[in-house]
Amino acid sequence: MNTMESIKSESNIVQKDCKNIPKDKTFKEVWSERWKTYKAHPVSLGFFILVSLCALITAFVFLFLVGYVVVKGVPYLKPSLFSPTYTSENVSMLPSIVTTLEMVGLSLLISVPFGVGCAIYLVEYAKKGNKVVKIIRLTTQTLSGIPSIVYGLFGMLFFVTSLHWGYSLLAGSFTIAIMILPIIITSTEEALMTVDDSYREGSFGLGAGKLRTIFVIVLPSAMNGILAGIILAIGRIIGETAALIYTAGTMAQIPSNVFSSGRTLATHMYLLSGEGLHMNEASAVAVVILITVLALNGVASLIAKKLTKGK
Repeated sequence: MNTMESIKSESNIVQKDCKNIPKDKTFKEVWSERWKTYKAHPVSLGFFILVSLCALITAFVFLFLVGYVVVKGVPYLKPSLFSPTYTSENVSMLPSIVTTLEMVGLSLLISVPFGVGCAIYLVEYAKKGNKVVKIIRLTTQTLSGIPSIVYGLFGMLFFVTSLHWGYSLLAGSFTIAIMILPIIITSTEEALMTVDDSYREGSFGLGAGKLRTIFVIVLPSAMNGILAGIILAIGRIIGETAALIYTAGTMAQIPSNVFSSGRTLATHMYLLSGEGLHMNEASAVAVVILITVLALNGVASLIAKKLTKGK
């Protein structure tokens, strides 16, 4: 028996022993029983310690990152940073907050229908082994690995120059929408594949058609996974800088329409720190970016819970 087979064997034994622990025991008694089990199988104990250490390090890094940003930025949050108009004295971030929210909304409005529709085709309509499916998946994987600066250059040459949109909210939104498409397609496809086929078969058995089954049965069941992908996409949009400098521009103003230029919070922070004259204000902007991401993720999570309860 090789090492991997030995680990699998010990893991199965530990799992069986842990399942046999009565549920009405106290926390101390449960861990006492588990400790005895782990002592009898040292490989499983070592693996348990390793994964626990990984979890603790990950949590520590996250808390340290958030704590560092908060400690550095909160003392410099002041009313002038939320002034409606940007000047070189107040370096207000309010126009950037508005631009960021508009960028998120427009980008999702463009990318989500295409991304979800593509995933539905791949899972529900395309035949297994289809060459078109292989091409789409290869394209998706390729798009996810392209640097953002390349997207920015493409957006500048195509949307800004060829289509004559100029440095605008619309040009930035279309560029970002292309960037986040792989995230939405992949997460939606995986979410749809987790829906049990018995759901579809039951719907067909009751006389429902393909379209009705997808929209009434499959999509609501996969909504958590789809929204998880959208949350990741929101984080990508808010944190993007390079592509937006080339397409949306850097004007510190609230866009009057989709063809107006504007800077997002990430771009605003980059420009402030790049000048070297407003490092404290840049730290304050980082706090607002963190709050914005957490707030939007919280809203998406609440929507996911409500949709799950309503299934």
